[in-house]
Amino acid sequence: MTHISPEDLKVLLEKEEVFLLDVREPDEHADYNIGGILIPLSEILLQYQQVPANRTVVVYCKKGIRSQIAIQRLQEKFGFSNLVNLRGGMDAWKKEDI
Repeated sequence: MTHISPEDLKVLLEKEEVFLLDVREPDEHADYNIGGILIPLSEILLQYQQVPANRTVVVYCKKGIRSQIAIQRLQEKFGFSNLVNLRGGMDAWKKEDI
């Protein structure tokens, strides 16, 4: 599994169009988000068609654990190879004050 730090994601967002996928719950997303599409982990296999296969997709959650689970499920079930986990999730993003 590929991981990206918050700092590297900030740089990447300036260089290319990245698809951001938030796998947290709706209330977490409403409280704070960085512009990603919301598909909670519990719905990820049902809504996988919303995840593009032809560009970089950075998956994130609060701490980086649910996003890893989402990536594993999408890779195993549908063969995605373009998914990147945001290391430390939104907690790390906020800590870096990005």
